[in-house]
Amino acid sequence: MTDIALLRDKILDLKEKKKAIILAHNYQREEVQDIADHTGDSLELSRIAASIDCRTIVFCGVHFMAESASILSPDKTVLLPEIKAGCPMADMITVSGTRNLKNYFPGSKGGKRYLLHLGQWSKDSGVPRH
Repeated sequence: MTDIALLRDKILDLKEKKKAIILAHNYQREEVQDIADHTGDSLELSRIAASIDCRTIVFCGVHFMAESASILSPDKTVLLPEIKAGCPMADMITVSGTRNLKNYFPGSKGGKRYLLHLGQWSKDSGVPRH
């Protein structure tokens, strides 16, 4: 048996013991997607995880994806296999940056000036709330 086959067997054994599901984002490598129960985009995967009877969600993706799954499945443990996995695009905006924009472009009570804030789901939960 090859090293990859042994690793796959260990993962599947742990998955069964921990009553876990494995989710892999579309951007993951083929071998990661092959072992996953579901592949897709981040929000779709988080919704799928919320609808499945499991105790643990293994999210093969980046931080905000695991956080989204945690928000939609508060009673489940969410694991991110690569803790350093991040998204440069999601890292471009911060809570303080959002606040600064709102302060720089304050809304007018007369309704003549508006700042429309669009928070992408592909960001940690702090930014879309502001």
